[in-house]
Amino acid sequence: MTSHQPRDDRPLPEGLHPDTLALRVSIPRSAYGEHSEALYLTSSFVQPSAEEAMLRFAAPDEGYTYTRTANPGNTAFELRLAALEGAERAIATATGMSAILLLAFGLLRSGDHIICSQSMFGSTMKLLGTEFARFGVDCSFVSQTDVAQWRAALRPTTRLLFAETPTNPLTEVCDIAALAAIAHDAGALLAVDNCFATPVLQRPLALGADLVIHSGTKFLDGQGRVMAGAICGSEALIGGVFAPLIRTAGMVLSPFNAWVVHKGLETLALRVRAESANALQVAQWLEAHPAVERVYHPGLPSHPQHALAMAQQSGIGGSIIAFRLRAAGAEQARARAFHLINSTRVCSITTNLGDVRTLISHPASTSHGRLTEAQRQAAGVGQGLVRLSVGLEHVPDILADLARGLDTCADVS
Repeated sequence: MTSHQPRDDRPLPEGLHPDTLALRVSIPRSAYGEHSEALYLTSSFVQPSAEEAMLRFAAPDEGYTYTRTANPGNTAFELRLAALEGAERAIATATGMSAILLLAFGLLRSGDHIICSQSMFGSTMKLLGTEFARFGVDCSFVSQTDVAQWRAALRPTTRLLFAETPTNPLTEVCDIAALAAIAHDAGALLAVDNCFATPVLQRPLALGADLVIHSGTKFLDGQGRVMAGAICGSEALIGGVFAPLIRTAGMVLSPFNAWVVHKGLETLALRVRAESANALQVAQWLEAHPAVERVYHPGLPSHPQHALAMAQQSGIGGSIIAFRLRAAGAEQARARAFHLINSTRVCSITTNLGDVRTLISHPASTSHGRLTEAQRQAAGVGQGLVRLSVGLEHVPDILADLARGLDTCADVS
């Protein structure tokens, strides 16, 4: 029995579609010729000599020494995600929030100023607006959709504009190209959280953004199994700024999680397109239900940024829906939202998103629960708001599950 198989290192041709890159971009096969990428569960790597160890520790990109510095499985995930985003390089992190932490630590120092959307994910707002304020970094929150507010918020010390598009949970869409122009005219960078759209629907770097942030926990994995994050961008930023910092700070992605998300990318396009098609049907049904006051989904013509979303997101609205229930006041709105959520039997009551299963949550008491009431109001997150991450179930089953609670909302006072 032979112990080694020939490697297949044939280079990929130029110009492949992203759907193909999601299946084919990876690290070279090992000497064993495995077809599915191997899982490298090791904390350190044996060196052939003391001299080679010295060289690899001096130039970490030239070889593997310690998994906090690099791991082949992490490299495979980074190469594949960078290819999908059209980036020169990507770097993997332990979570999506650790990617934002790495972004801020790498680019900002005391006295710097950043501009963010007031409609961002609650934890992002807390991290940038509260935690980094303790280190002398000032953060201005502006309207997601008002380009003039972004421009007016600029200061001589502005170093970064950070947008999330679509936003969590109201799916507000910003004009990436316009924000990139504002940032670059001011000598600042634009970072875009592309978690909701994924590179299947939207490639912010092609629209002028400098950096793309991902929570791999969501769509990239796609089945709610692991935590992961990443930053994509130029070699100068990823290799020159973030890679040295992550090696010191240690917010590295575990090799097992990297392998899971790496494999998840292979079905990303199929999942995102199918879930988005399901979501549009659900959003249209919700818009016609008498218990629902307003539906937020970029695929609906009623969405304020519908035209921009269709141009910026490959004509697909995504799989996230937020909707507001009819109610006489905040107390009744919350009671009706809880009634609806508790009446479901198919939807999972959880705050994750991007899963193959439909998920339902109440943002005001979960993802945005740590914000002040003023911050929630500015973000449009009221007590009657419900968020859906639509999965791959049979659409009539999803609708029947929602109807169970919606049809009886009027009985909840």
